[in-house]
Amino acid sequence: MRRTIPTLLLLIPALALAQQTEKIDRAVIHKIKIAELGEGGGFGGGGRGNAREASQVMNIMYNLTDRYGPRLTNSPQFRRAGDWAVSQLKEWGLSNVHLEKWPTAGVRGGAIPSWEFTHYDAAMVEPTYMPLIGYPQAWSGGTNGPITGEVILAEIQQPSDFDKWHGKLKGKIVFTAAPPELAFPDTPLGHRYDEQELQALVPEIIPTGRGGRGGRGGNPLFNMTPEERQKFQDRQRTYFKEEGALMTVTASDRGQSGTVFASNGSPRTGDPTQNLPSVAITAENYNRIARLVEHHVPVKLSFDIKTVFDTSNTDSFNVIAEIPGATKPNELVMVGGHFDSWHMGTGATDNAAGSTVAMEVMRILKSLNLKMDRTVRMALWGGEEEGLLGSQAYVKEHFADPATMKTTAEHDGFAGYFNVDNGTGRIRGIYLQQNEMVRPIFEQWFAALKDLTPGVITIRNTGGTDHQSFDRVGLPGFQFIQDPMDYNTRTHHSNMDVYDRIQQADLEQMAIIEAVFVYNAATRPEKLPRKDLPPPTPPEGRGSNR
Repeated sequence: MRRTIPTLLLLIPALALAQQTEKIDRAVIHKIKIAELGEGGGFGGGGRGNAREASQVMNIMYNLTDRYGPRLTNSPQFRRAGDWAVSQLKEWGLSNVHLEKWPTAGVRGGAIPSWEFTHYDAAMVEPTYMPLIGYPQAWSGGTNGPITGEVILAEIQQPSDFDKWHGKLKGKIVFTAAPPELAFPDTPLGHRYDEQELQALVPEIIPTGRGGRGGRGGNPLFNMTPEERQKFQDRQRTYFKEEGALMTVTASDRGQSGTVFASNGSPRTGDPTQNLPSVAITAENYNRIARLVEHHVPVKLSFDIKTVFDTSNTDSFNVIAEIPGATKPNELVMVGGHFDSWHMGTGATDNAAGSTVAMEVMRILKSLNLKMDRTVRMALWGGEEEGLLGSQAYVKEHFADPATMKTTAEHDGFAGYFNVDNGTGRIRGIYLQQNEMVRPIFEQWFAALKDLTPGVITIRNTGGTDHQSFDRVGLPGFQFIQDPMDYNTRTHHSNMDVYDRIQQADLEQMAIIEAVFVYNAATRPEKLPRKDLPPPTPPEGRGSNR
């Protein structure tokens, strides 16, 4: 006991000192809140005095969605939105504002041409008339005028099915999968994390044994390796054209109540302008037609689709802006989110939300003229939906090539990256990406923000977004934990991803918290601690699987 007590006495001051290492400037935090909410203002709109005039989140959101969205990578809307963002950032007085180009030639899936659809008209015309709620898949072809064809239900889910349907699809409109089984919607589409759910995120050990979703005998795709699945899907996309089909139609079991989930149903390799028309329709429309066909009732559909390709410029861009550092300008803190979206809605929750918050963080920090030691750089990424392509290209150019893991001087001076890409839900904490060394730092940062967030910290990784590009080369990159809201049930990659699904108060809360984190990272004496540099990795099929 005599030895233990002195040891404890020595440890207690040391532990206390460790908890006091972070200098928290609460006056700056208050200024950031006022810059976002206005004097005496609260969150979210009416009755807030100056708050409506202070925050710019909904004005940014309007421009990225209603005015210029959707922002499919390299589409005309994407490029116009980029030009607007540059103009706005310059108006706020930010430095080094530009569109930083990166090539898509040679990327996984093929170069990314400009594509948009300018007309869509679809209906069942026999045995009776029914308009079809749907959207062309990205980079699919048009119909060159109205076409009418008979539906055939050809479930091609494994390589042996190619021989099964050979010679039977010519002149047909092909429904490519079994009718999705729609569960009764007896739970709310959206929710916020409760205390129990947040605490369940904390343990490092994640329970295993989750069962897959059942279906009509299960989906053979789930049993394939990623390489086998990619090869099968590539063959599937060329197969229908080779067989003389008029077009293909799909649906998703997520797409209930008129919601359509669609993305890329056509290849970008070869000459994408020769792609077949490919359409996703709402599950209820799809299932009615499939049931008629299964009961041997002939069904005819009519489509008139116009799509526009431009293959003359396949370079994409990231939107860049800076606030130069005062004393350590060569050291860097970054903030961002992906700028591109899919094309059905206007890309509001995925991910105008993250882009809006990043732009608002830069506006706040610049308007307050805060003295920050390190340079703060914002990057809004292109090509995320095609596999984190914009952030991967940027990291490779500026910091390290994952294939060789040879680092640059910028890599040495990098302090941290903060990302938002999980919809409109407010920040509830942060994922550490297995970087345990930053836990005590973030604990203290969150402690000063307890009025805004519980600040849950989990050691776990989270995937499918751009912080991974930094993490892959040993740089500290982080994604915040956000309330799920209706992201996975209604808005993610759907026609319901629109301005109306955005929660203003949530964006304002996110902007304050992210601005505080960026400011703290830019002013603390040391850069954020980082994990060991990973070994080189081959340039395999990396990217977003969200």
